[in-house]
Amino acid sequence: MTAVLGESVAQALCADWAEQAHTLPRAGRVRAPADTPLRELSHWAASLRPQHIPCRVLKLAASQVLSQIASIRAGLQHPLGRKLVAAFGHPMQRDPRQAAGVFAALGSWLNLDDTAYAGHLSNSTVAVPLAFAYARGLDGLSLLTAVVAANECAARITASATLGPLRGQSAVHTHLAGAVAGRLHSDRASASLYENAFGLAFAMPNWPLMRAFLASDARLFNTFTPVRTAMDACDAAYAGLRGAPDIMEHSDGFLARFATVPLPQALAKGLGRRWHTDTLSFKMHPGGPGIDAAVDCAAEIHRELGALRPRDVAEVVVEASLYTLFAGERAARYVTGPGSPLGALVLDVPYPVATTLLTGEFSVDDFSSPALDDPDRWALAKRIRLEHDTEMTRELFLSDAPFGEAVREAGESAVPWLRGFGGDELVDLIGALQADDRDFSRSTKATGARVTVRLTDGRTVSRTRLIPVGAAGPETRADHAALVREKFLSVGGSHEVADTVGGLHRMRPRAVRRWIETAFLD
Repeated sequence: MTAVLGESVAQALCADWAEQAHTLPRAGRVRAPADTPLRELSHWAASLRPQHIPCRVLKLAASQVLSQIASIRAGLQHPLGRKLVAAFGHPMQRDPRQAAGVFAALGSWLNLDDTAYAGHLSNSTVAVPLAFAYARGLDGLSLLTAVVAANECAARITASATLGPLRGQSAVHTHLAGAVAGRLHSDRASASLYENAFGLAFAMPNWPLMRAFLASDARLFNTFTPVRTAMDACDAAYAGLRGAPDIMEHSDGFLARFATVPLPQALAKGLGRRWHTDTLSFKMHPGGPGIDAAVDCAAEIHRELGALRPRDVAEVVVEASLYTLFAGERAARYVTGPGSPLGALVLDVPYPVATTLLTGEFSVDDFSSPALDDPDRWALAKRIRLEHDTEMTRELFLSDAPFGEAVREAGESAVPWLRGFGGDELVDLIGALQADDRDFSRSTKATGARVTVRLTDGRTVSRTRLIPVGAAGPETRADHAALVREKFLSVGGSHEVADTVGGLHRMRPRAVRRWIETAFLD
């Protein structure tokens, strides 16, 4: 499937996807009892069928599957990933519940996983359907529909607590929702099973400790643990155990503990019309918030200046939003050189920018020896400083992801959260934002950066990028198939898999099984 299709070809392809969806028996929409938002979400997810999903959303899901497979492959290749496999087995194993946890862990901890509004979805919403599609013998369209169902459930539940203390990869409750929905949709489970499994999974939601998250290898468990919890919750629901249907909004429930500004209305808003899958951003570089745009800028500067030496550079200034600075400052206290813990290093800004200025690119190989031991990278990293750009922060909050839509939904109630995140200056900068009825088909994620290199010979070179390569926006909507193909091939993926993902929706169960094997078993 090509990246940018001619109009007639694109129309034909959409017709092909739609035709395949409509060959399946049409399931009537089951209207949920209006008791709780979680019950409404459960009924919607249980009744979701391919013919209900727009073509563009199914195609985004296909790119999401290939992109996350690339992230899992990258995790497999890293020394820490190999240790994880030694402990818990290869993801291509007999038990899909165990396989799902390993898939989730391998794809998450290098920060090469895809994001959306709201959450780092793919670690569960792709990982779990992959494991169960392989084990249960699903066809390609069923796999993609399970991914979309999981995306929509996980994104909505994450959005309901976005204005809270946990964000990004630390919001591991995303994967309780994504794993439950991904498994149960693969099983064609009933709405009551969804409701009970969600209720049981969120009975004791995970809360990561930042010390462990940044300073140890425990980061490998940030998705493994909630996915395992979700698998237990599904097993318990199948056995007849019941969860609390009001676990989200109750005064003693999830949002009361996990949200500063609870948004329970986000769980069911626009179901079947407002697709959170439209907000997908595809990660092209490993690393945390804001690193993508800075690395994109550094790569452009490298192409202009060629290979630099640390002694050629007087200083490098990276201007970015508060979000990038917040993550970078938390990581900086742990980043001291080649022996730095990987949990902190993936959130650091100077090291990847220095690496890209010197080599022209930044990949997962740069997080291990011998690349990580290069003294020139660390010498240049010491000359890099971060500065706040207020306009980039404003653009960040005008975007849908990662916070903007939540702030609009909350309205004036968001002010205390904004003040806690960035003080009165941020409240004044953002101004009055109001909820609207946007459908996310034109979603953006403006996590921008400006990189300015001042050379010792007096020259200055600067590049700015507001929306990183691969992030939600018009370029990604046009080119996501080509972008994720490049990502998959860059980690050693086969051309056979990359060239056939466009036909995933037409694959029969045996072909899907072989496609997954080819993706992982080199």
